[in-house]
Amino acid sequence: MTEPSPFPTPRRDLCGAMHVHRRLLNESMTYRARRAQIENRALQFESGRRSSARTGVITIPVVVHVVYNAAEENIDDQQIMSQLDVLNQDFRAANPDVSKVPDVWTSLVADTEIEFGLATKDPLGGPTNGIIRVKTAQSAFDTDDGVKSSATGGSDPWPTDQYLNMWVCQLGGGLLGYAQFPGGPPQTDGVVILHRAFGTSGTAAAPYNGGRTATHEIGHWLDLFHIWGDDDGACSNDDRVADTPNQADANVGAPDFPHVTCNNGPNGDMFMNYMDYTDDAAMFMFTMGQRERIDACLEGARSSFTVASQQAPAAQPAAAAQPAQPAQPAKQPVPAGGVTHDGDVERLLHDSERLTREVLDDIHNMLGLVGHRPSG
Repeated sequence: MTEPSPFPTPRRDLCGAMHVHRRLLNESMTYRARRAQIENRALQFESGRRSSARTGVITIPVVVHVVYNAAEENIDDQQIMSQLDVLNQDFRAANPDVSKVPDVWTSLVADTEIEFGLATKDPLGGPTNGIIRVKTAQSAFDTDDGVKSSATGGSDPWPTDQYLNMWVCQLGGGLLGYAQFPGGPPQTDGVVILHRAFGTSGTAAAPYNGGRTATHEIGHWLDLFHIWGDDDGACSNDDRVADTPNQADANVGAPDFPHVTCNNGPNGDMFMNYMDYTDDAAMFMFTMGQRERIDACLEGARSSFTVASQQAPAAQPAAAAQPAQPAQPAKQPVPAGGVTHDGDVERLLHDSERLTREVLDDIHNMLGLVGHRPSG
């Protein structure tokens, strides 16, 4: 007979992303300034003053830090791969349960054109499987970022402008996970997930064994807020996305449609959105407005991932044998992503230059907001 787990059943209403966000707002003027810049960019995308320049799918390299005390917390590679599979379905709107989206919102379902893959090269350029395993003396971690540093019993991050760092560990207080919004300190950037809410196999436990905790937390990492606006039911705040209905508070479990709050009838809350708190089996969509906000993030605070994905080498399928052709003038090497035309290469270089220039402008603006003055 299997021994019962000593850990409590987790509750998604203890996602810690907003705790971290509010702590950083209170502690750091720099973070407040960066957040102001990020929100300004998101508003420009929403209003149509800016639009996304990226074309095609980008792939974000992931490093998974498995930080374990008890043996069961040292999850196996299969559980990790099951989580990557879920992410690559959810962020591409390829999840089978997307068919459950109510008809009134099917036109809003978004393919974010983001995929995730375990890193194949470490920060020094050596080969890696993208998984780090660290034994810790800590029985559990909290939202204080202790899991993100070897000095506090955790695992140090890989460069956070090159990798999405995901820490999997035991979390205290029933916490499912938490993320750091873009604009925070680089040494703590990434997402943290309870091992019992990670992936679909191994230690993953119902009702959070569908891999959706990581989908939710990476949503925060890409600058999405909770769909209800974290206003404790006041209906006075929202998630800053126009196509998600304002709702009173978090939904839990698996509500029946429609569930009306905040005078948002007849369709009510979009409780099947990944940024609510429903069970894994009851959430299955991002919206077009959320995709737009993610695009603003990927061309602003997290533009290093967009540029790197466009420039990374990609494996090309072997070409079938073709009849001999007359010799052609030599062309420039073909970048990743299926770019095959000189005009596409030129556009890629132009887009990369534009993104770099916009990021530098934002940094200059941010420094002005925090009262930066040249030294001397």
